[in-house]
Amino acid sequence: MRVLFAAPAKYWPAWGPALTAACPEMDLCRDGDPASFDALIYAPGYPEDGGPLDFTPFTRARVVQSLWAGVERIVTNPTLTQPLCRMVDPGLALGMRDYCIGWAMRAHLGMDRYAQDGHWRNGLVPPLAQDRQVTVLGMGELGRSVALALAGLGFRVAGWSASGRSVEGIEVLAGPQLPQALARAEILICLLPDTPQTRDLLDAERLALLPPGATIINAGRGTLIDDAALLPALQAGLGHAVLDVFRQEPLPPEHPFWAHPRVTVTPHISAETRPETAAHVAAENLRRAMRGLPLRHLVDRKRGY
Repeated sequence: MRVLFAAPAKYWPAWGPALTAACPEMDLCRDGDPASFDALIYAPGYPEDGGPLDFTPFTRARVVQSLWAGVERIVTNPTLTQPLCRMVDPGLALGMRDYCIGWAMRAHLGMDRYAQDGHWRNGLVPPLAQDRQVTVLGMGELGRSVALALAGLGFRVAGWSASGRSVEGIEVLAGPQLPQALARAEILICLLPDTPQTRDLLDAERLALLPPGATIINAGRGTLIDDAALLPALQAGLGHAVLDVFRQEPLPPEHPFWAHPRVTVTPHISAETRPETAAHVAAENLRRAMRGLPLRHLVDRKRGY
């Protein structure tokens, strides 16, 4: 099969060898006649002249396999008529699990309360995990992984998703129950995709539903939280916000998040797609496309993910 690597050149040194090793029967190319390709492997930023990719000439392509979990930058492309598959990388899920557990434990244990200033604060004893309520917004592959890991540590975990689809071992609240999901969230972990329904989901009204002192960990999409509402919410009693994703990245140096004492900025490192594991996911879908088998992680264009 002939496949176009439709991704920025900076990704080729890592992804080219990994993809070729995972799928040696593939002829992986960086350019060529669009009509000659059976599939595309895509990442945002291609083509590198800044314009959107025109998928119209790719008349033979049976699948467009995204290298990223998020597909909001391609799913609305009107020329894209080929099946689109998002990346569900086991390595990415493990990285997200580790990030969210780390920051949730830091919030739970109150690690930042113990300033190294010579004062003996032995009255600041954290509760047990079984006494702490955590809510995970978004119960896809990443949300389920994080929720189950935290439940395994003893936290009282609930999930929320628009559909409310059940997850064994986790209480999952459905769309209209978002207020209840927020009201219980001493620690709120946000892992929702970027869709018209999730943008600014956490506005001033919904942020006010969180318990006093609550911690938000947003590792999903920067559009989920209304930036203009977050800082007043922190002033009004929200405890802390750990933010890994933003509307503009890199986050400008002058942005008020950097200087706020109850905001922690991390530079979009919560979960990275890892070529050594993700290449096998892409290879499996390419083989399925060539054999006419159902594709894995096919994007629902109406839902946007």
